[in-house]
Amino acid sequence: MKGIDIVKIFQQNLPEKPGIYKFISEDGSILYIGKAKNLKKRVSYYTKEDIPTRLARMVFLCVKAEYVLTKTEAEAFLLEASQIKLHKPRFNILLKDDKSFPYIKITLTHKYPQIFKYRGKKTKDDSLFGPFASTGDVERTLAVIKKIFKIRTCSDSYFESRKRPCLQHQIGRCSAPCVSRISDNDYSEDVKNTINFLSGKATLLQKNLSEKMQKYSDELNFEKAAEVRDSIKALTYIQTKGGSEPLDSDDLDIISIKQKSGFVCVLVSMYRAGQNYGFIPYFPRQSQDTSELEVLSAFIGQFYQTRPSPSNILTNIKLEDEDTISEALCTLHNSKTKFLSPNTRKFKGILDHSILNLSEVLDKKISQSMKYHKILSDVKELLELDSIPTRIEVYDNSHIMGKFAIGAMVVAGAEGFEKNEYRKYTIQTNLNNYGGDDYQMLKEVILRRIKRFKESPEKIPSLMIIDGGKGHYSVVEQIFKENNISVPFLCMSKAEKRDAGGESFHFKNRATFTMDNNTEIMKYFQILRDEVHNFAITSHRNKRSKAISTSLLDSIPQIGASRKKALLNYFGSVESIKNSTIEDLCKAPGISMPTAKIIFQYLNE
Repeated sequence: MKGIDIVKIFQQNLPEKPGIYKFISEDGSILYIGKAKNLKKRVSYYTKEDIPTRLARMVFLCVKAEYVLTKTEAEAFLLEASQIKLHKPRFNILLKDDKSFPYIKITLTHKYPQIFKYRGKKTKDDSLFGPFASTGDVERTLAVIKKIFKIRTCSDSYFESRKRPCLQHQIGRCSAPCVSRISDNDYSEDVKNTINFLSGKATLLQKNLSEKMQKYSDELNFEKAAEVRDSIKALTYIQTKGGSEPLDSDDLDIISIKQKSGFVCVLVSMYRAGQNYGFIPYFPRQSQDTSELEVLSAFIGQFYQTRPSPSNILTNIKLEDEDTISEALCTLHNSKTKFLSPNTRKFKGILDHSILNLSEVLDKKISQSMKYHKILSDVKELLELDSIPTRIEVYDNSHIMGKFAIGAMVVAGAEGFEKNEYRKYTIQTNLNNYGGDDYQMLKEVILRRIKRFKESPEKIPSLMIIDGGKGHYSVVEQIFKENNISVPFLCMSKAEKRDAGGESFHFKNRATFTMDNNTEIMKYFQILRDEVHNFAITSHRNKRSKAISTSLLDSIPQIGASRKKALLNYFGSVESIKNSTIEDLCKAPGISMPTAKIIFQYLNE
């Protein structure tokens, strides 16, 4: 018994209480997780005949169902979101590319605090500002801070080793506290002003700078007064260039949603301490046949699972379960979150701006998708595949005579490259007997990849592309034959001059062929090949650099594991150690003057 019969029996035995429910497939994987204020009433929905196609298919595949009771609807909301994030059921609305956000950190424990981009948990003695929507938003803010306040961004080891000002000071982006080009009091004041700027205290900051400019002017120090005047002008420009007035000091996330042409986009605009910290779009999976309200509620539950919620959330459509979500977020993060009305005149300007950004992002996504659909349709026609490929895996390897060998896989789909699906394989085969044989490396990578097919059948590729020629084709053909694999694959070999253009293709039951370099499909294949090649060579270089750096320290007399660790922790890299003086080396824990001399002499020879 399975499908609708299982669901009907399950529904009849459910209590009329809050909780979550799970539908499970024949192989034991979770198909769908839902929440309900009344489990019995909610699950009855899945016994109807007019439910969306996606859910009807889910019901058909169901062979088992389970439920978990909760005390409140808010607890059910939290449990559902955490379980979805953990199990990623194939029929749930899923938040794609849910990455951590960057922050700006100021290290207040140092005499001359450093400011830099940061990801991670907040520490007790440092100041953290954010989150920012993207690395680009952080970099732009840091550029403003360096221009106005000239706070150092260099590492402590680099700071300690300076004997003269660096380039950042020469271009007016750092006050060079490393060589005492600024007094301790002035630097501390600049740090304080930076914190005021990031905390949204624009009025107080403007006042402090104006008083400082007047002070320099009264002292006839017109050069310093001019510097402060320029900072005030830059600050005023930054405050007004966003096109809207800064908000109050409360934190706010604006979450807008829109459906169009089969796509659903959710855009999150972040305001912290009244300042705009950028926006980031999301395209939740399995949301095309679901209402905007349902998608938005599911999105908020998953989005704030791993990040603190702000004091205010503004949505472009009013949620039906705002009180439940507020209670859930308060339970999760121990802080109150209020949902603001989208009809409030105070926030109309920034909400309209958010919706404008949302429309532009969504239109761009639709246009890009149409372009990829056309190219993938051309791939299907060229190779006479059964269907349009939705997951293309591309393989290459990189090594130096078999040393530091790396196999690489990149993935492309209907929306372009899927970088979270990229994989690198450290080659375990002993290549000394093969002279760095590409065939042996390819064989190992492909065998390791197909072992994963049973674990993740939804990730079996529609097409595999290998950077190689006829020999590589024969290797993959033999592996697939021995393991009864029927995935179509294509080998792409370089032209005689090994540059773009004139590549040859090797495919099942076809003679070797090439294509016009000016066609879109040829350009697409070249882009795929270049992407995997760059990923492979970068991974190889990283492995090689790490190995060379480690072996360099290992070969120094009297340097064991503990001293090597102390040096790397203190200086940050082998390059910094090489650039250090004997006196600098002595500052590292456990490094005496005689040992420092040995290290210095060895590295400089």
